[in-house]
Amino acid sequence: MAKTEEKMKEEPIDEGKSLTEMARSVMLATIGAVALAQEEAEAFIKKLIERGEIAEKDGRKMMDDLKEKRQKKSKDAEDELESRVSKILERTGVPTKSDINDLSNKISELTAKIDELKEAKS
Repeated sequence: MAKTEEKMKEEPIDEGKSLTEMARSVMLATIGAVALAQEEAEAFIKKLIERGEIAEKDGRKMMDDLKEKRQKKSKDAEDELESRVSKILERTGVPTKSDINDLSNKISELTAKIDELKEAKS
């Protein structure tokens, strides 16, 4: 856990970072913390198995369950983060990739119409 904390302390806060870069940083830090917690839980389960306090089969099942729950929570957190970032971008009026693609298509259509009109005049 100390390595994660050191890494977080080393990174200065850049006020010029975009919202998506900051969200990405938060998500990566969260994933790192979750991975570390999972490693510690797996080490604990392995010690229980070595001591004979739980069967190896039960230990493997516990680790598999832990991994499955972590993956689901990570997916849920990713979906929630994506939703929140989308809402923030929408509220601030930042165009989405879809908006930009729509405008690009309209520009292409208008350019084609202008070219047709130019040809019709000639």
